[in-house]
Amino acid sequence: MTYDFDTPVDRRGTWCVQWDGITDRFPDPDLLPFTISDMDFACPPEVLTALGARLAHGVFGYTDWRNDDFKGAIRDWYRDRYATEVDVERLVFGPSVLNQIAQLLRMWTREGDGVVLHTPTYDGFRKAVLGARRDLRAVGVDDWAGLERELARPDSRVLVLCSPHNPTGHVWTDAELRRIADLARAHDVAVISDEIHSDLAHAGRRHLPWTRYGDGLRWALVTSGSKSFNFPALSGSYGFVGDPDDHAEFVRRMGHDEGLESPPVLALTAHIAAYREGGRWLDALRAYTYGNLRLVEERLGAAFPGLGWRVPEAGYLAWIDLRPLGITEDAGLQRVLVEEEKVAIMPGSVYGAPGFVRLNVGCPRGKAEAGVDALVRAVRRVAG
Repeated sequence: MTYDFDTPVDRRGTWCVQWDGITDRFPDPDLLPFTISDMDFACPPEVLTALGARLAHGVFGYTDWRNDDFKGAIRDWYRDRYATEVDVERLVFGPSVLNQIAQLLRMWTREGDGVVLHTPTYDGFRKAVLGARRDLRAVGVDDWAGLERELARPDSRVLVLCSPHNPTGHVWTDAELRRIADLARAHDVAVISDEIHSDLAHAGRRHLPWTRYGDGLRWALVTSGSKSFNFPALSGSYGFVGDPDDHAEFVRRMGHDEGLESPPVLALTAHIAAYREGGRWLDALRAYTYGNLRLVEERLGAAFPGLGWRVPEAGYLAWIDLRPLGITEDAGLQRVLVEEEKVAIMPGSVYGAPGFVRLNVGCPRGKAEAGVDALVRAVRRVAG
């Protein structure tokens, strides 16, 4: 079966954040957006078929996520995609990955405790940590000395690991993950591994689930099929909590304290269909978005040979360091992008890295071309 990623889908008027909510971050409602991390593609037809069948049933009563269809689809996905056996008895469910992280932070830390993150940092992590009144401790993705220093602080309690990393697209290697686990064990720090980008590792890179590295640690893996199969609005995520007592406490909190015991049935339906039938679509999607990223690489390379930008190891987000061109802050470039080029591209300062941009090319190729060409023209104006 072939899949069409080239034909645009009009998302305006659907209440979507990227198109209709653009004025939350940018002053002009008519910009062409390359912003929030969702894609402009319809869900896989296999998922749409399953959702249609469930809608046709017509009854949407309270639902239990602890069913064999859901657990089995996840178990088999990890076995087939990652050669990893997961214990589905450690499975948990939540409305979103960030909600799960916030709940785990409340379980494992107190106000003022340190939470370690790699920087640049997805802004949702920053909001979750600071909103819980925890002390955010940022270290560079490749700053191993800094990571050990922050984990060794006596009140550091949790490391939030983004795997693969957003926004850089780095896929952690086995050696790196073992090193992180060793440091966490040595300093008695829990690990929450957000793996929502895991299915989007590119050819030649292999995502390794944190379930392989948690021995002797307090740990959780949180994720969702919503990123890879583009259904975040269905509100569903899942994860694994390693320790049986922590698992029971997490389920209790979500069901009793948060009132979230019954999940959205369409989220379960979409996950099961995606994991059972969506593999070919996902492989085609990864190839297509890789082509978009290669387009970005080629056009940036032709315009700015010294920039040296390369396709990231995972995802459809182009994280671009413009500092070698003399762009060390966002204001001037953003003015040109918004006022002259009429595009919205996320500034690096959102992730704690002025002088960078994050360009979302999870979209038809024509839109990706328009975005990178606008960026090239704007950079030429600003950098002279």
